[in-house]
Amino acid sequence: MADAVVEGGEDGGGFVGHDGGFDVGAGEGVDGVEAGPAGEDEDLDLLFAGRAVEEEGALVACELVQLGQDVPAQVEAGQFRATTDFREARKADAIVICVPTPLTVNREPDISYIVNTGRSIAPHLRRGQLVVLESTTYPGTTENELRAVLEEGSGLKAGKDFHLAFSPEREDPGNPDSKVGIIPKVVGGLTPRCSELAAALYGRAIKTIVPVSSCRAAEATKILENTFRSVNIALVNELKMVYDAMGIDIWEVIAAARTKPFGFMAFYPGPGLGGHCIPIDPFYLTWKAREFGQHTRFIELAGEINTAMPHYVVERSAQALNAMRKPINGSRVLILGLAYKANVDDMRESPAFHLLELFKQQGAKVAYHDPLVPVIGPTREHAAWKGVRSVPWNRKTIGSFDLVVICTAHNVINYRELASWARCIVDTRNAMAGIRTRKGQVWKA
Repeated sequence: MADAVVEGGEDGGGFVGHDGGFDVGAGEGVDGVEAGPAGEDEDLDLLFAGRAVEEEGALVACELVQLGQDVPAQVEAGQFRATTDFREARKADAIVICVPTPLTVNREPDISYIVNTGRSIAPHLRRGQLVVLESTTYPGTTENELRAVLEEGSGLKAGKDFHLAFSPEREDPGNPDSKVGIIPKVVGGLTPRCSELAAALYGRAIKTIVPVSSCRAAEATKILENTFRSVNIALVNELKMVYDAMGIDIWEVIAAARTKPFGFMAFYPGPGLGGHCIPIDPFYLTWKAREFGQHTRFIELAGEINTAMPHYVVERSAQALNAMRKPINGSRVLILGLAYKANVDDMRESPAFHLLELFKQQGAKVAYHDPLVPVIGPTREHAAWKGVRSVPWNRKTIGSFDLVVICTAHNVINYRELASWARCIVDTRNAMAGIRTRKGQVWKA
């Protein structure tokens, strides 16, 4: 295959869109197509520089996870270019679709980005091309919804005139040891030939290809991976509350349990789920299961527990403030860490937003500090916080808050300084473990 097109859709110019594109296209030509308004030259300039800007209906604000510094070099070498012109898709041998798959306000799957991107590609499809969907979705999306719009708009037949496959992304943002090329890649095609070609595409850059029997099996694999994490995180979140009532430290218990060399895998509690996968993907399966008369009670219960975590953190914060004879109303509260995960700047679905809003609703004066997110950009669900800036990191500023809530434990934060400067700390990440603090200064949540 000589060329590949990475279809970013309306905001796929992020982790999968870029990293997958450059890795699969190693040594080949890669075009990045964004389904934003035509003529977004400023946005494309930022994309060339390694970043994209998030606008309503345009590009997503998201730094490249591993290969961001290589973007200008790829552009200069003629191996990557960005465009809003879907006609470029006709020149490619392979088209990889990487678009968001959020939930609606009613917590139902929104695959409009997949469908609309498929419609944009369809008029430019030609015989022999390979189309691969990477966006996480419920089983059946590729061979039903995406296939339908591609066939309708092109007049071609999937599996006969063009090839169709699903291959879920596997990224671990913030982990310097995680390299796309060594993470096994699951591939499932509409036909055996579709699978064969998709495996050949990814095999150019990825060491291990894991073929499965169908697109549906590949889609189900990704849902299982993320549901597994959601359910286990819910378990430790629930045990955190139970053990706290018993006066037992959940972090100590997990550290001891993980010494067992078999039959245990450590998961850790937190202030709630974040990111574009775990808080969302299990509910794609929950919704689809109803079509088959199945009820995913375990998944839904895990979702309820994880969703309740910000409320638990606020409850513990109220207890900490009460110990100082202060109410939440009127108190100054600092959220430390806005990103959903340590050591990344991605704030999608971050529980920090829920904490900001819950504290504000109770009358607190809230702010945040995150060196990786100096200013809050546009978000789908928390537009009111756009433009709010991270407060400075110094003794005077940090010491002016009645309470600091550690939401995300970035490595760049100096927690010894925090212990010296802060009056009271609510620690949701065990970040203060091993740090000398004053009696009653730190509350775990």
